[in-house]
Amino acid sequence: MDLEKYTAIISSELGVNKAFVFNTLTLLESGATIPFIARYRKEMTGSMDEVVIGRVRDRLIQLKDLDARRGAILKSLKEQEKLTPELKEAVMKAATMAELEDIYLPFKPKRKTRASIAREKGLEPLAKIIISQKYDDPGDQAERFIDAEKGVDSVEDAIRGAEDIIAEWVNEHAYGRKRIRQLFEKEALIISKVIKGKEEEGANYKIYYDCHELLSKAPSHRVLAMLRGEHEGFLRVYVEAPDDKAEEILNRIFIKSENASAELVRDAIKDSCKRLLLPSMETEARAWAKEKSDSEAIRVFTENLRQLLLAPPLGQKNVLALDPGFRTGCKLVCLGRQGELLHNETIYPHPPQNEVKDAIHKIKSLVNAYKIEAIAIGNGTAGRETERLIRAIPFDKEILALVVNESGASVYSASAIARKEFPDYDVTVRGAVSIGRRLMDPLAELVKIDPKSIGVGQYQHDVDQPALHKSLEDTVVSCVNMVGVEVNTASEELLTYVSGVGQGLAKNIITYRNEKGPFKSREQFRKVTRFGEKAFEQAAGFLRIRDASNPLDSSAVHPESYYVVDKMAKKLSCSVTDLISKAELRSKLKLEEFADGITGLPTLQDIVQELAKPGRDPRQKFELFEFSKEVHSINDLKPGMKLPGIVTNITNFGAFVDIGVHQDGLVHVSQLADRFIRDPNEVVKLNQKVMVEVVDIDIPRKRIQLSMKSQNKSKT
Repeated sequence: MDLEKYTAIISSELGVNKAFVFNTLTLLESGATIPFIARYRKEMTGSMDEVVIGRVRDRLIQLKDLDARRGAILKSLKEQEKLTPELKEAVMKAATMAELEDIYLPFKPKRKTRASIAREKGLEPLAKIIISQKYDDPGDQAERFIDAEKGVDSVEDAIRGAEDIIAEWVNEHAYGRKRIRQLFEKEALIISKVIKGKEEEGANYKIYYDCHELLSKAPSHRVLAMLRGEHEGFLRVYVEAPDDKAEEILNRIFIKSENASAELVRDAIKDSCKRLLLPSMETEARAWAKEKSDSEAIRVFTENLRQLLLAPPLGQKNVLALDPGFRTGCKLVCLGRQGELLHNETIYPHPPQNEVKDAIHKIKSLVNAYKIEAIAIGNGTAGRETERLIRAIPFDKEILALVVNESGASVYSASAIARKEFPDYDVTVRGAVSIGRRLMDPLAELVKIDPKSIGVGQYQHDVDQPALHKSLEDTVVSCVNMVGVEVNTASEELLTYVSGVGQGLAKNIITYRNEKGPFKSREQFRKVTRFGEKAFEQAAGFLRIRDASNPLDSSAVHPESYYVVDKMAKKLSCSVTDLISKAELRSKLKLEEFADGITGLPTLQDIVQELAKPGRDPRQKFELFEFSKEVHSINDLKPGMKLPGIVTNITNFGAFVDIGVHQDGLVHVSQLADRFIRDPNEVVKLNQKVMVEVVDIDIPRKRIQLSMKSQNKSKT
């Protein structure tokens, strides 16, 4: 693999120093993870962040794929004995997959076509004569090709076959395809029409029944909505560029004279546009529009997921969690400070049973028996009713009562992971446990659930699934390693996402922990089966050991840099513990004195920052939130009401806000602020606490329109 060639391309495209790109590529090829490179190899990369490193990695994959295709094309051309020096040079210079495929198109093995049939009839020489446009009367030339045995019975037959061949040449002309591609990129329209007879059934797509706009400017969510409507059988979707402009472009390329031969070439161009080139470009344009829309939808999803995973944790508390319900009752569980299940039962405070007094008595006794510090209430069916019940109970001490977004809890409860964790309990118990644990630590619990089931994306089931999976995986890995993982309490699923660990090694860590007891030092990781030097290098800095004898083992300082901290302590004639606890000592350090060939200033700065807050959770502090006591269902809403809410999902067209009525309301992007907003993320973040005003309520369709205008300075 030519890393230097890839380095030059990527460096130029991203505007990043060549040496840093080369080092990054080398690290990636050696198996280093993006979090490790970003956190512990800043000297080599010029302190690139994870986003840039991700772009370098993704571009490297694209360039490798391009070269693999280039090699396959060269092999095919060689086998066909058509590889000329000029053709080889063109193939080697092709910078994109589209350009490469355009060059190869004339030589690509084809099924039977009108042009291939004409060639079998011996009409290719006539096509060459006509396209040369040297003859005023091509009919005279065509007479020579009449051959009844080959199926050419007349001059008209000969000319028609020659035009078929010319039409194929026009379609396969690399420069012509490039120009038509540019036309599509600038002027193509995406058009959707309702399928006749589907007007009523496809009412959800009514706004797309007669819709057209420039493809280049069509928002991703509209493109994906049209394509979904087409997939479901309600819409027909087209991508069209101006036919006349396409023909004009091709005429300028192919027409060299003003005679009868030129007119035949014009006819062939028109035929090629209608039958070959424009349909081909429509397919291509739809593909890149879908890819672009997928990319944007995936970006929105991953940004939402990041915010959700990094939501502030309540921390280690004794928690009583409730999965509310009416007829089936409220499943109740008590969890210890490590999230362990201590007790479970079902209460029936709501209709039809209405066993309110019994439910209150049970809850009060369990709160006292298990020293409960917080109560987590799922926000699904009967959530607000259960919240009212809890808040009305006169506890003997102050108890936090919090509504928790339970999206995906049912998915977890039926999963193999949940069955493995709680083999003796049913799905209702597991779901309640998930609600309680995600209050304590959202990240640790949500990594057990397929991100697509958490409900924070748009069109996540319509986009390219491998691309979505890869992006979501990157996001989870990034978040897990940003926070760090306490190795002695982490689940197997959480450990799986640690840099350099993976599923197999995560199992081995759990097995070792169960057999040998808690880890006492990072050096002990080396005793775990398959925890070799490479895994240790990649993972050790992200795995924490609380209360370890070496205080650095509970920090983000990598073991490879412990020697630097020892040098700092020795320089100041103090212990490492003193260096951590006393800011006045750290302020005396002159970092330049500790730089060497291995550790540079960026890493030294990171080390000192980490010593100031070793192992501290980088997530924001947990804040309480309560819904309005005035509203409990959509029927209680009235236009003009101002209510507290929490942002549950962000899309390109606005933000969804939970105001406590079992149905999220939409704050359209135009209602997010008093100024123009292009991206809702400029104003809101997932789980942000906001004040909203009710604009409109559509009870039959369960739609609530909200506004944040003049409200967007609310607490976050």
